[in-house]
Amino acid sequence: MTVGSKNVNIINRNNTKTMKTRITLILVAFFLSFNIGFAQQDEECMLNLTMMSEFYKSKKLDEAYEPFMAVRNKCPKFNAAIYVYGEKILMHKIDKATGEEKKALLNDLMKLWDQGLEHYPSRYTKGGVMQNKAMLMFDHKADLGLNDKQVYDVFDNLFKTEPDSFTNPKGLYAYFSLLVDMNAAGQVPVQDVFNKYDDVSDKIAKEVENYTLKLNPLIEKEEAGTALTDKEEKEKSSYNSYLEAYSQVSGSIDSKQGALANCENLIPIYTRDFETNKNDAVWLKRAVSRMYNKECTDDPLYIKLVKAYDEVDPSADTKVFVAAILLKDNKESEAIKYFNQAYDLETDKLKKANLAYRIAENMRKKGNYGQARSYYQKALANSPSMGKAHIAIAGMYAASANNCGDTNFNKRAVFWLAAAEARKAGRVDANLKSYADGVAASYEAKAPSKSEIFTCGCEGTVINIGCWIGASVTVPNL
Repeated sequence: MTVGSKNVNIINRNNTKTMKTRITLILVAFFLSFNIGFAQQDEECMLNLTMMSEFYKSKKLDEAYEPFMAVRNKCPKFNAAIYVYGEKILMHKIDKATGEEKKALLNDLMKLWDQGLEHYPSRYTKGGVMQNKAMLMFDHKADLGLNDKQVYDVFDNLFKTEPDSFTNPKGLYAYFSLLVDMNAAGQVPVQDVFNKYDDVSDKIAKEVENYTLKLNPLIEKEEAGTALTDKEEKEKSSYNSYLEAYSQVSGSIDSKQGALANCENLIPIYTRDFETNKNDAVWLKRAVSRMYNKECTDDPLYIKLVKAYDEVDPSADTKVFVAAILLKDNKESEAIKYFNQAYDLETDKLKKANLAYRIAENMRKKGNYGQARSYYQKALANSPSMGKAHIAIAGMYAASANNCGDTNFNKRAVFWLAAAEARKAGRVDANLKSYADGVAASYEAKAPSKSEIFTCGCEGTVINIGCWIGASVTVPNL
């Protein structure tokens, strides 16, 4: 052997040793990151897992596919990364595939989720896997050759068997949307659509309540002048993001239901079914709520439904509906008694806030701004993140500007008060910030200008605003 070849062999041995050391170090770090040991595991699986990881982290997902499949098939319990990384690897291939290849890959992804649940139940849940599958089927309905009913049934099974896991806002919309499309195709009656609308709306309300209860303490802390920690800021952003998503989905569901839920459809259906359901509190509540929300309150059936609801299950909810009828008949003093009873009956803080807001809306629409503001403020006392209450108060201030000042300048000064109230909405509800800032800017544009303030020489002056507002505002400094 020559000196040169000997040196080459030494170098090769050193490179091999270095590579083995590198692989070992990668594996140690890799397994530690997933909190799983690798003692006595198949060396081939170790190598394929390492290659998969290296390709994945280098964003070479096409190259990662072969070692991923190798370790998945030979050692399915080897490491959770098989399923965490494998999901992204398969999704990458799905995005590029067509036809039968795409269909096979989609089915394989669903199989991967099943395997993840089987081998790593601490990382996967039955409901979570069911939700993932339902969403995949909805997004790739045509690729999988599925019809609306087949996909709907998957969502329906999830909703009925694992409701706590069904939290995807887009999924809730898809679930309802499919049923509306089935109704349009003559496959299901319109009453099924109404029932499902109520089911999904109740689910959304539950999720909104969950995130609102988490958000409120953070808003209270900020409003008290205490800065949030970095962790709390992230939590606040996350909660607001979920609330925005559910708000959008709620609006989309209303739009999807569209003309189906109009008075022309509702009145005949509820008239027909009243005798059968007149002692069913849930049916009565949903019928009354839908008639109220769709402004079908002029029909005698509405009063009949409200009275039956109040007799079968008297509650804060029924008192509000009775009060709304009295208010419509200009029996304001009686209506206020019922509203007060309703508010006092409710004990849950968030429900109390929503109830107060509903009462306030009734009073506002009737033009009783003083009573309305009182209830909007009660709503905020129970749920500080309810920015829409600040927007409503600001709107009442602006609408009263011409009636609550003794001079033109003082009348227009009311718009400063309205703007300040609107900006509070953006401060407590991040999802309203852009809208609230726009509203505030429009009010400020109607307030006295800088030149008018300069002319009167009244900067810093406190203006007392009369009538129902009973507040003061300070003229801004130039």
